[in-house]
Amino acid sequence: MSKPVTSLASRVADQLRDQLTLGELLPGQRLSEEAQAQRMAVSRNTLREAFRMLTHDGLLVHEANRGVFVATPSLDAIIDIYRVRRCVEIPVLKAAHPHHPAVAHMAAAVEAGRRSKDQEDWRGVGNANMDFHAAIVDLADSPRLTAFYGNLSAELRLVFVALGTARWLHMPYIEMNSAILKRLQDGSGAEAADLLETYLAQSERTVLAAFSDCNRS
Repeated sequence: MSKPVTSLASRVADQLRDQLTLGELLPGQRLSEEAQAQRMAVSRNTLREAFRMLTHDGLLVHEANRGVFVATPSLDAIIDIYRVRRCVEIPVLKAAHPHHPAVAHMAAAVEAGRRSKDQEDWRGVGNANMDFHAAIVDLADSPRLTAFYGNLSAELRLVFVALGTARWLHMPYIEMNSAILKRLQDGSGAEAADLLETYLAQSERTVLAAFSDCNRS
């Protein structure tokens, strides 16, 4: 028995969201319906439904008579993304148990970031950083919150891709991630949360300044 179209479309939307989170799709990029359907081995109707879902989530933009494009982040969107990150990540981390399984995922992300830095793979560093923060959200044991944060991560990656050079965006946070992890492993979720609050404030200032510079040039 075949899967319902909506179920298949949801899976396709998840795959496209993953591509956005990994930086494989670029802000402003036009998505060819025909080429994308062939690449993903799905019907165009299924792909259109997936496009509709991601357009509703603000990740894609449909322009009449032109097609579907990857969304380009705005200043207001960046501010809102960081506002939501503070509301979600900080309380989750503060209440987390140091032996939660997601802590091991945080540790793996820190090591992956260091390996990528040693190889000067800045996209890999960015992916590891995304994984670290996704693991923080997983500490909440909430599938709905994890799904919501997956969409936010895709939006955030669009911001980073739009700014270009990933090295200076991600490298300073490898050791900050390590410090947050150590506080949590030591049983001090409150101290870990305080470090994360400082982290997010610094990251937001850096991103907003870079975004303003890009839009002035």
